[in-house]
Amino acid sequence: MITVGLTGGIAAGKSTVARELAKRGAHVIDADRLGHLVYEPGTRAHGEVVAAFGAEIVGGDGRIDRAALAARVFGKPDELRRLTDIVWPEIRRLAEAEIAVIRARHEGAVVVLDAAVLLEAGWEDLADEVWVVVVDRATAVARAVARGGLTAEAVEARIDAQLSNEARCARADVVIDNSGDEAALSAQIDAHWRRLAAAAPVQARA
Repeated sequence: MITVGLTGGIAAGKSTVARELAKRGAHVIDADRLGHLVYEPGTRAHGEVVAAFGAEIVGGDGRIDRAALAARVFGKPDELRRLTDIVWPEIRRLAEAEIAVIRARHEGAVVVLDAAVLLEAGWEDLADEVWVVVVDRATAVARAVARGGLTAEAVEARIDAQLSNEARCARADVVIDNSGDEAALSAQIDAHWRRLAAAAPVQARA
Protein backbone atom coordinates (compact mmCIF):
# COMPACT_ATOMS: atom_id res chain seq x y z
CA MET A 1 0.00 0.00 0.00
CA ILE A 2 1.15 3.52 -0.79
CA THR A 3 -0.01 6.52 1.23
CA VAL A 4 0.12 10.00 -0.24
CA GLY A 5 -0.06 13.07 1.98
CA LEU A 6 -1.79 15.77 -0.07
CA THR A 7 -1.68 19.42 0.94
CA GLY A 8 -1.78 22.96 -0.40
CA GLY A 9 -2.78 26.50 0.48
CA ILE A 10 -6.12 28.24 0.19
CA ALA A 11 -7.65 27.96 -3.31
CA ALA A 12 -4.70 25.96 -4.62
CA GLY A 13 -6.99 23.17 -5.77
CA LYS A 14 -6.02 20.48 -3.27
CA SER A 15 -9.58 19.19 -3.01
CA THR A 16 -9.86 19.04 -6.80
CA VAL A 17 -6.73 16.91 -6.97
CA ALA A 18 -8.12 14.66 -4.23
CA ARG A 19 -11.35 14.16 -6.18
CA GLU A 20 -9.42 13.35 -9.35
CA LEU A 21 -7.31 10.78 -7.50
CA ALA A 22 -10.47 9.22 -6.07
CA LYS A 23 -11.86 8.87 -9.62
CA ARG A 24 -8.70 6.97 -10.53
CA GLY A 25 -9.12 4.53 -7.66
CA ALA A 26 -7.48 6.12 -4.64
CA HIS A 27 -8.97 5.85 -1.16
CA VAL A 28 -9.20 9.46 0.02
CA ILE A 29 -9.25 10.37 3.70
CA ASP A 30 -10.49 13.94 4.17
CA ALA A 31 -8.84 15.45 7.26
CA ASP A 32 -11.38 18.28 7.26
CA ARG A 33 -14.17 15.71 7.65
CA LEU A 34 -12.26 14.15 10.53
CA GLY A 35 -11.83 17.62 11.99
CA HIS A 36 -15.60 18.03 12.12
CA LEU A 37 -15.92 14.68 13.87
CA VAL A 38 -13.53 15.59 16.67
CA TYR A 39 -15.63 18.67 17.49
CA GLU A 40 -18.78 16.59 17.96
CA PRO A 41 -20.46 16.85 21.40
CA GLY A 42 -19.38 14.03 23.68
CA THR A 43 -15.92 13.68 22.18
CA ARG A 44 -12.76 14.28 24.17
CA ALA A 45 -11.73 17.20 21.98
CA HIS A 46 -15.13 18.89 22.37
CA GLY A 47 -14.83 18.85 26.13
CA GLU A 48 -11.23 20.06 26.10
CA VAL A 49 -11.93 22.88 23.63
CA VAL A 50 -14.90 24.14 25.64
CA ALA A 51 -12.85 23.97 28.83
CA ALA A 52 -10.04 25.93 27.18
CA PHE A 53 -12.08 28.61 25.38
CA GLY A 54 -15.30 28.92 27.38
CA ALA A 55 -18.97 28.03 27.04
CA GLU A 56 -19.61 31.08 24.87
CA ILE A 57 -18.23 29.20 21.86
CA VAL A 58 -21.01 26.61 22.22
CA GLY A 59 -24.25 27.13 20.30
CA GLY A 60 -27.76 26.37 21.46
CA ASP A 61 -27.56 22.89 19.96
CA GLY A 62 -24.54 22.02 22.10
CA ARG A 63 -22.14 22.13 19.16
CA ILE A 64 -19.07 24.29 19.00
CA ASP A 65 -19.58 27.37 16.86
CA ARG A 66 -16.48 27.00 14.72
CA ALA A 67 -16.79 30.52 13.32
CA ALA A 68 -16.79 31.96 16.84
CA LEU A 69 -13.86 29.74 17.78
CA ALA A 70 -11.92 30.77 14.68
CA ALA A 71 -12.45 34.42 15.55
CA ARG A 72 -11.00 33.74 19.00
CA VAL A 73 -7.77 32.27 17.67
CA PHE A 74 -7.14 33.96 14.32
CA GLY A 75 -4.08 36.19 14.48
CA LYS A 76 -3.25 34.95 17.97
CA PRO A 77 -0.46 32.36 17.70
CA ASP A 78 -0.59 31.27 21.34
CA GLU A 79 -4.35 30.72 21.27
CA LEU A 80 -4.14 28.93 17.93
CA ARG A 81 -1.46 26.60 19.27
CA ARG A 82 -3.62 25.96 22.33
CA LEU A 83 -6.42 24.84 20.02
CA THR A 84 -4.32 22.78 17.64
CA ASP A 85 -2.61 21.00 20.53
CA ILE A 86 -6.07 19.67 21.41
CA VAL A 87 -7.50 19.01 17.97
CA TRP A 88 -4.62 17.86 15.76
CA PRO A 89 -3.72 14.74 17.79
CA GLU A 90 -7.36 13.63 17.66
CA ILE A 91 -7.56 14.13 13.89
CA ARG A 92 -4.33 12.19 13.48
CA ARG A 93 -5.70 9.35 15.61
CA LEU A 94 -8.78 9.06 13.38
CA ALA A 95 -6.67 9.24 10.22
CA GLU A 96 -4.38 6.47 11.46
CA ALA A 97 -7.43 4.31 12.21
CA GLU A 98 -8.83 4.79 8.71
CA ILE A 99 -5.47 4.06 7.10
CA ALA A 100 -5.25 0.84 9.11
CA VAL A 101 -8.72 -0.25 7.98
CA ILE A 102 -7.91 0.40 4.32
CA ARG A 103 -4.59 -1.44 4.65
CA ALA A 104 -6.38 -4.47 6.10
CA ARG A 105 -9.11 -4.55 3.47
CA HIS A 106 -7.39 -3.46 0.27
CA GLU A 107 -4.00 -4.89 -0.54
CA GLY A 108 -2.12 -2.69 -2.99
CA ALA A 109 -4.31 0.35 -2.35
CA VAL A 110 -3.29 3.95 -2.85
CA VAL A 111 -4.43 6.02 0.12
CA VAL A 112 -4.56 9.81 -0.03
CA LEU A 113 -4.60 11.79 3.21
CA ASP A 114 -6.06 15.13 2.10
CA ALA A 115 -4.95 17.58 4.80
CA ALA A 116 -4.46 21.33 4.59
CA VAL A 117 -2.33 21.23 7.76
CA LEU A 118 -0.35 18.11 6.87
CA LEU A 119 3.01 19.87 7.20
CA GLU A 120 2.10 22.22 10.03
CA ALA A 121 0.82 19.30 12.11
CA GLY A 122 3.85 17.13 11.34
CA TRP A 123 1.84 14.34 9.73
CA GLU A 124 4.35 13.68 6.92
CA ASP A 125 5.39 10.49 8.69
CA LEU A 126 1.97 9.03 7.87
CA ALA A 127 2.75 9.25 4.15
CA ASP A 128 5.17 7.59 1.76
CA GLU A 129 5.04 10.68 -0.45
CA VAL A 130 4.06 14.29 0.18
CA TRP A 131 2.23 16.03 -2.67
CA VAL A 132 1.86 19.80 -2.63
CA VAL A 133 -0.60 21.64 -4.87
CA VAL A 134 0.40 25.23 -5.66
CA VAL A 135 -0.87 28.28 -7.49
CA ASP A 136 0.54 31.77 -7.60
CA ARG A 137 -0.79 34.27 -5.07
CA ALA A 138 -2.87 36.33 -7.50
CA THR A 139 -4.61 33.21 -8.83
CA ALA A 140 -5.32 31.96 -5.31
CA VAL A 141 -6.89 35.29 -4.34
CA ALA A 142 -9.00 35.48 -7.50
CA ARG A 143 -10.27 31.92 -7.15
CA ALA A 144 -11.06 32.26 -3.45
CA VAL A 145 -12.98 35.50 -3.98
CA ALA A 146 -14.87 33.96 -6.92
CA ARG A 147 -16.05 31.13 -4.66
CA GLY A 148 -17.76 33.76 -2.49
CA GLY A 149 -17.76 34.49 1.21
CA LEU A 150 -14.35 36.16 1.45
CA THR A 151 -12.98 39.52 0.39
CA ALA A 152 -9.60 39.81 -1.31
CA GLU A 153 -8.21 41.30 1.89
CA ALA A 154 -9.45 38.34 3.94
CA VAL A 155 -7.90 35.89 1.49
CA GLU A 156 -4.60 37.77 1.56
CA ALA A 157 -4.61 37.57 5.37
CA ARG A 158 -5.19 33.83 5.27
CA ILE A 159 -2.40 33.33 2.76
CA ASP A 160 -0.05 35.33 4.98
CA ALA A 161 -0.98 33.15 7.96
CA GLN A 162 -0.16 29.93 6.09
CA LEU A 163 3.08 28.31 5.07
CA SER A 164 4.39 29.80 1.85
CA ASN A 165 4.45 27.83 -1.39
CA GLU A 166 8.24 27.85 -1.15
CA ALA A 167 8.18 26.32 2.33
CA ARG A 168 5.71 23.64 1.24
CA CYS A 169 7.61 22.78 -1.92
CA ALA A 170 10.84 22.40 0.03
CA ARG A 171 9.20 19.53 1.93
CA ALA A 172 7.39 17.96 -1.04
CA ASP A 173 8.14 14.83 -3.02
CA VAL A 174 5.71 15.92 -5.75
CA VAL A 175 4.63 19.44 -6.68
CA ILE A 176 1.40 19.86 -8.67
CA ASP A 177 1.16 23.27 -10.37
CA ASN A 178 -2.51 24.18 -10.69
CA SER A 179 -2.00 27.59 -12.26
CA GLY A 180 -3.15 26.36 -15.68
CA ASP A 181 -6.36 24.84 -17.02
CA GLU A 182 -8.08 21.55 -16.19
CA ALA A 183 -6.26 19.69 -18.96
CA ALA A 184 -2.86 20.73 -17.61
CA LEU A 185 -3.83 19.65 -14.10
CA SER A 186 -5.21 16.33 -15.30
CA ALA A 187 -2.03 15.58 -17.24
CA GLN A 188 0.08 16.05 -14.13
CA ILE A 189 -2.21 13.87 -12.03
CA ASP A 190 -2.23 11.15 -14.70
CA ALA A 191 1.55 11.04 -14.88
CA HIS A 192 1.96 10.59 -11.14
CA TRP A 193 -0.98 8.19 -10.92
CA ARG A 194 0.58 5.89 -13.50
CA ARG A 195 3.76 5.85 -11.43
CA LEU A 196 1.85 5.01 -8.24
CA ALA A 197 -0.25 2.35 -9.95
CA ALA A 198 2.90 0.69 -11.28
CA ALA A 199 4.37 0.56 -7.78
CA ALA A 200 1.18 -0.64 -6.07
CA PRO A 201 -1.47 -2.28 -8.25
CA VAL A 202 -4.62 -0.36 -7.33
CA GLN A 203 -7.52 -2.38 -6.01
CA ALA A 204 -11.10 -1.30 -6.54
CA ARG A 205 -12.61 0.72 -3.71
CA ALA A 206 -15.39 -0.94 -1.75
